[in-house]
Amino acid sequence: MNLIIDIGNTIAKMAVFDGGRIVEVVYDSNLTLERLPEVCRTYTIEKAIVATVIDLSREVLSQLEGMAVPILWLNEKTSLPVENLYETPRTLGYDRMAAVVGANEQFPGRDILVIDAGTCITYEFVDAAARYHGGNISPGLQMRFKALHQFTGRLPMVALEGRMVPMGKDTDTAIRVGVLKGIEYEILGYVTAMKHKYPELLVFLTGGDDFSFDTNLKSIIFADRFLVLKGLNRILSYNDKL
Repeated sequence: MNLIIDIGNTIAKMAVFDGGRIVEVVYDSNLTLERLPEVCRTYTIEKAIVATVIDLSREVLSQLEGMAVPILWLNEKTSLPVENLYETPRTLGYDRMAAVVGANEQFPGRDILVIDAGTCITYEFVDAAARYHGGNISPGLQMRFKALHQFTGRLPMVALEGRMVPMGKDTDTAIRVGVLKGIEYEILGYVTAMKHKYPELLVFLTGGDDFSFDTNLKSIIFADRFLVLKGLNRILSYNDKL
C-alpha cells in the first residue's frame, strides 16, 4: 500500500492507497503528525510520498525519519507524468501540480482547468498533450473575510454561516454576500474565458472545507475533494516504475 502525506498550510492529510483506490484519509496536525505511527501500524505500507508547503517542525521530521519504508520527497526535481512548463518550478506549490496530475490521470488527452479552493484559490491549466502551462493564485474564502476585517478600521469579522440576500441589507450581509458572490463570479469568469479558447474544456473543482457553498455553475463538471491526494499517489507510482 502507498501512504500519501500531504502537509498543508493549516492541516496535514494522510491517505492510504491500495493501488488507485483510497482506503482511508486521516487528518492530523501539520506541526506534529502524531497519528502517523498509528497509520503505519494499521496498514502494511510499502512506500510513501511527502509533500509540504511549509517548513517542517522537528517533531514532524522525527516522525518521518522513524518510518521504515522508502520515502519520496516531492520537489522540483521529482519526475512527473506531465510536462511542466512553469518557468520557476522551484517555487511551484506541490499541491498545484498534484491537482493537475490527478485530473490528467482521470481524463488523459483532454484540456482541463483545475480549480483548487483552499487557503488560496488556484486556477491551473493542463492541455490535451499533458503539458502543464501554469496557473493563477487568488485569495481564498477565509482570507477574504479576514482581509476585510484586518485592513479596515471598522468592518467586522463576519462568519461564513448566516443570512444571504441578493444585495447586502446590513454590514454583515454586505460582506458575506460580497465575498461569496465575488468568488462565484471569479470562478465563472475563468471558466467562461477558458471555454472560449478551449471549447471541449473539462473543469475540476477541488479544495478544503473552506469551499462549501453551492456555486450554481453548470460548467463545474467534476468535483473531487481528494484530487490532490490522487495526484500525489500517481506521482509516487510513476516514480516507482522509473
